[in-house]
Amino acid sequence: MTRLSVLDLATVAAGRTSADALAGTTRLAQLADRLGYHRYWVAEHHNMPMVAATSPPVLIAHLGAVTRRIRLGSGGVMLPNFPPLVVAEQFAMLEALHPGRIDLGIGRAPGTDPATAAALRRGAGQLGVEDFPLHLLDLLSLLGDPRTDDGGLGARFRATPAATTAPTVWLLGSSGYSAQVAARLGLPFAFAHHFGSPHTEAALDLYRSGFTPSRVLSEPYAIVTASVIAAGDDEEAEWLAGPSRVMAHGLRTNRLGPVVTPETAQRLLADIGGPPAGLPGTQVTGTGEKVADALRELARRTAAQEVMVTSTVHDPAVAERTLELLAAAWGLSPEPAVEDRAG
Repeated sequence: MTRLSVLDLATVAAGRTSADALAGTTRLAQLADRLGYHRYWVAEHHNMPMVAATSPPVLIAHLGAVTRRIRLGSGGVMLPNFPPLVVAEQFAMLEALHPGRIDLGIGRAPGTDPATAAALRRGAGQLGVEDFPLHLLDLLSLLGDPRTDDGGLGARFRATPAATTAPTVWLLGSSGYSAQVAARLGLPFAFAHHFGSPHTEAALDLYRSGFTPSRVLSEPYAIVTASVIAAGDDEEAEWLAGPSRVMAHGLRTNRLGPVVTPETAQRLLADIGGPPAGLPGTQVTGTGEKVADALRELARRTAAQEVMVTSTVHDPAVAERTLELLAAAWGLSPEPAVEDRAG
């Protein structure tokens, strides 16, 4: 059975605060854990008014303390922003705190504008994207998986003094380049289909055709992401998807702001003549059964072993209801209620 997981951007809604957004993420992760979703990833974005998730390791540590069984990870850490040793130490510590539950998803884009990226790196010339493969090899070696003749940084440094397990390293991407790097290194690969890319199948074909077995993975393993909203009926789901489509337009026109209400979204979309072409915001809407069917078809078409869903909404209760409806339609195994565990 295809696994089902969650990606959370910790979006900030109009009229609410970053604290509200992170409290919503906490509740959503706990719900996903109880419902039987396989993993829960949080993203990294900087200097964006609609995203509170600036530090995945900090947020993952918090979520690990309030969940029981779900895997937790980054979707992802943008490696050009940080020295590999820093990332390795952070995730080695997370793995020590929550052994067997930590994923380190790595991206090669900065996840922000050039000025913010330069501020993060304390200089525009440091840790450029062009050096990504070398920094990735160093990161792998620091986590006990050397890929160079001299062992990389792992030959001289330790990410943690006495590790017994290591986080699972994933490569994230939205292009054929990332797919080929993941294949060459024998890493699991997550494709950002929720970006609306038309190249999902081509990238995954590159990944599978070029895959080289490694000490961490014997055969290809792929996740595809999708932006979804499930509701009681199709009309309600479409209405609730309005805020994501306004955000998509804001990203295209560089007019960024908090996630608006469905009522405000309807007015704004009418002003611009409807949802922006090529940037659908929410890709799949409808009842739980309709969304589940669409995701199963996506998994079939892409041959992905796992589908990861994300929802851009103004009200966190909409994201929670989406996970509940989708879990029921997918046939996930929820954790027994507290009063039933003794039996």
